[in-house]
Formats: sequence, structure tokens, C-alpha cells
Amino acid sequence: MKRKSILFVALLLVFSLFLTACGGGTSAPADQDAGNTETNTINKNDYFITVATGPTSGLYYPIGGAFSNVIKNKLGYKSSAQSTGASVENINLIIGGKADLAITMSDAIAQAYDAFGAFEGKEPQKNLRVLMSLYPNYVQLVTTNKSGITKFEDLKGKRVGIGAPNSGVELNARMMYEAHGMTYEDSKVDYLNYGEAIDQMKNGLIDAAFVTSGIPNATVMELGTTNKIVIVPIEGEGAKNLIEKYPFFVEEVIPASTYDTDTDVNTVSVRNIMIIREELPEEVVYEITKGIFENIEEIKASHNTANTHLSLENSQIGINIPFHPGAEKYYKEVGIIK
Repeated sequence: MKRKSILFVALLLVFSLFLTACGGGTSAPADQDAGNTETNTINKNDYFITVATGPTSGLYYPIGGAFSNVIKNKLGYKSSAQSTGASVENINLIIGGKADLAITMSDAIAQAYDAFGAFEGKEPQKNLRVLMSLYPNYVQLVTTNKSGITKFEDLKGKRVGIGAPNSGVELNARMMYEAHGMTYEDSKVDYLNYGEAIDQMKNGLIDAAFVTSGIPNATVMELGTTNKIVIVPIEGEGAKNLIEKYPFFVEEVIPASTYDTDTDVNTVSVRNIMIIREELPEEVVYEITKGIFENIEEIKASHNTANTHLSLENSQIGINIPFHPGAEKYYKEVGIIK
């Protein structure tokens, strides 16, 4: 009987310890520990980070590819860069959940966020979020000395490459025509991306082409090997009308040394930004943001424009939509956002 009592007490003790162990996960210290190690619970194999870029002839592609390489090779996520039609397509890829990061111009983002321009009649996309600002895109109205085009109004009756439909370049071209009191009907427009348009110009099939990119642009420079480049200025009343209606444009100057033009050329620019899918967890985006800036030299090496403009200090320029909470957390941590 005594042996049975001892055995019963022992079983009660074991059962009590078992219940304590099972209930331990709800204790305050365990909760605090879980909160402090949230990043350790991320399974990077669950994420394939797709970076939407632009045509292979432009700057978006090498710069976006460099972001993808850092995310994959330095941060350990699966990632790839995707060639696209650029700004508007990239925004739609983010909205549709088919890309995680995407490069776009701030004017296109403004249109999607508030549903005007290319996004007229659609629902405002208030869930768009930004990771960082990248670099200025210069509006370059490119022609040659053979065309006779020296001012914007000379585009009347000319064959003009205005960019792929609803691309950032085409949106800019549309606004430029509007600001100068003109429409596409005043020219013989062709919806070619600027790489295609420059090729057509070499063959005498296009008179002028809109190129919105960083400077120098490799495709434009290639044109200069066989032709005398002329950059048509965006200035005067046209530039004034443009900036009044679309304040995300800023007056800029393209130095003569950029394309060996006869003089410096007045134009306007709009900022390129990297947007990110809102649904990505805060800690994933925090880690990506931190990793990007810890490896920023690798991204800057992708192109001279990236080398000149990409920095923590420039990450906030021209931002007209909210940051993703994960990016904001990092910027607050380093003192960029108070």
C-alpha cells in the first residue's frame, strides 16, 4: 500500500511538471523573447523577391538587377530581375501581386495613387508604398542636326517616337505636348520605346524621340557615334505650364559635355523611386532596406547614374506616397526620419 502511495505521488508530480511545460509558452518572458527574435522566424525560402525593372536598353534594368543581386547574394532570399515596359506596367505588377519591388517614376506613382492621367477612371491605389528614392530622370527630346528641329513646336508634322503605350516616357511625352498647347495629332507619333525609336532615327524613319532617363543614356550616346545629336530644350512658357500643373517636375540642365551638344540644354526632370509591395511583412522589408544600404556600393557600381545619386541621404527626395512600415522602421533607426 505504501509503495502504491509513493507511485501515485510520483505520477502526480510528473503530470504537474508536464502541465507547467505546456503552459510555459504563454508566460510574459516567452512573449517578450518572441517579440525580440521576430526576424529569426522569417523563412527566407518562403519568399521569391521579383524586381520589376524596364527595357534592357535603359537604366532601370541594370540598376534593378543590382538590387536583385544584393537581395539574393547578400541577404539570402531567392530573387530575380524582370525586364518590363517600365513605370506604368511596373505599378500594375505591384498592384496585381506579380512583383515585389519595382522602379517607377514619381509622376506615374502620383497618377496611380490619386487616379488621374494614365489611371483616370480607376480606383485610387492608396496601398502603394515606397522603399526609397533613386535618381532624377531627365526629359530628353532627342533629334539630330538633319531634322531641322530646334524647339518643341517644330514637332508639328514630324515623326516622333513617344515611348511604349502608358510607359513613363509616354506619360511624360503626353504632358509635354499638353504643356505646349499641342496634342499627338499635331505630329505623326509612334508608340516605340526609346531604344526602338533611336534605332529608327538612325535609319531615317523617325525625326525625334522622347527619352526619359538618367544621363548620359547609352542608347543616345550610341546615336552620337554616327550622327550629330541635338537635344531640344524644354523651357520658357512650356516648362512653366508643365511645372504649374505637375509640380513633381523640376527644372534641370543637361550639360553640353553629356552628348557633345553645342550648348547646355534646359529641360525638366522627375524622380525615379523604388516601390515595394505593401503585403510584404514589415520585418522582411526592414531587412531588405537595411541590406540595400549596407551593400549600396554594389548597387552604385551598376551604372554611373546610380553611383552619382544613390545614397541614404538622397533616399527621401521626391517621395510623394507613404513609405512601407519596414522601410520607415529602418530610416527611423538611422535617424533619417525623426
